[in-house]
Amino acid sequence: MGKIIAVANQKGGVGKTTTSINLAASLAAIKHRVLLVDLDPQGNTTMGLGVDKKGLKVSSYDVLIRQATVREAITSLTELGIDLLPGNADLTAAQVELMKQPNKERALAEALKSCRGEYQFILIDCPPSLNVLTLNALVAADSVLIPMQCEYYALEGLSDLMDTLGNIRDSVNPDLRIEGLLRTMYDPRSRLANDVSAQLIAHFSDNVFRTIIPRNIRLAEAPSHGLPVMKYDKSSRGAIAYLALAGEIVRRNQKSPKIPSILQ
Repeated sequence: MGKIIAVANQKGGVGKTTTSINLAASLAAIKHRVLLVDLDPQGNTTMGLGVDKKGLKVSSYDVLIRQATVREAITSLTELGIDLLPGNADLTAAQVELMKQPNKERALAEALKSCRGEYQFILIDCPPSLNVLTLNALVAADSVLIPMQCEYYALEGLSDLMDTLGNIRDSVNPDLRIEGLLRTMYDPRSRLANDVSAQLIAHFSDNVFRTIIPRNIRLAEAPSHGLPVMKYDKSSRGAIAYLALAGEIVRRNQKSPKIPSILQ
């Protein structure tokens, strides 16, 4: 049965979508079956994989309001080896529709049950806020991958996020775990970045991924070409880093399917 990982952080601009796209492509490259779910109304994951978000006939919106199954909404990106459940601005309306439904926080979890066995990893790109869409992702997920920049305000935001995840674990998803904290857009020349990185390791230990995603121009350019960075420039530092992250996640899950929680 596939592991469901929500890529989440309440702070915007930390690399959630970049991580979702490139981790999915890297996991597929090392022969894992992957479903990528775009749950952000901005639809950046969908666009970043070359899919026209405005031309979608069926999307994650239809799945959430129970008007379509996941299989009916999937776009198969055969060249990348990824199945995509695309999203667009319709998801804004889904937030209103879901509020009218019973068990509104479980819509995505229920929808993924029918296809979960077909994948080894299901990644969910969450919006940069705690709303009913993010709540659906966190209820459906086995674990949370938290991308973050090594800057001063990131530490304060991380504390708030941990409180939120703890509340969700206590109320609706007791099995929720932290997959890991991922340092993104990292510049080793920055003293602040190095200081914050050291603090993360001191506080969260093995829950911090060893892999670090560098600040890399190829990573920034790839979405405009509708490609993950490994297809845009496989020799770039960004492509190498995300491939390393994929390997690290696979090894972690082979070693210990249930990662110790730092929410306890």
